[in-house]
Amino acid sequence: MARADFKFVHRLRVRYSEVDAQAVVFNARYLDYADLAIAEYFRVLGIPIVPGPGTPEFHTAKASVEYKAPIRLDEEVDLCVRATRIGRTSIAMTIEIHGTDRDALRASVELVYVHVDLKTGKSAPVPSWVVEAIERHAGEKLREA
Repeated sequence: MARADFKFVHRLRVRYSEVDAQAVVFNARYLDYADLAIAEYFRVLGIPIVPGPGTPEFHTAKASVEYKAPIRLDEEVDLCVRATRIGRTSIAMTIEIHGTDRDALRASVELVYVHVDLKTGKSAPVPSWVVEAIERHAGEKLREA
C-alpha cells in the first residue's frame, strides 16, 4: 500500500520505556503501537473503546509484524491505519508505521479482529453501524458478500 492510501494518521514520539538497550523500539512495542493506532482510529470514527453497553467487543485473532527499519528513541512516527476487509464477524486492518519523512516505512502490521459476544464467548456479526462508520471513513465498500 502507498502511504496516500491511509486516511487516518496518529503521530507519537518514542519514549524511553519503549526502547531496548540499543535505543531502538523493542519488537513487542510495535503491537502496542498498532493497538494505540486502532483505538485512536475507532475514536475518530465514533466507535466506543471504553467497555459498556453498546460497545463492540473485538478480540485479536491474528497479528503479524513486518519490520523494515529501526525506530529510535525520541523519534516521531506516524501510525497510519486502514481497514482492508470486513467479513461477517471479522475486520482486517493494516497499520503502517512511518518516520515523519513521508517515505520512511519502518514497519507494517496486519491485524484481524473478530467481533465477540461476551455472553457466549463466540464470534458474532460485526454490528452494521460499525461497518457503516468504517466504510464511510474509507470512502469504499469493504464488506465481503
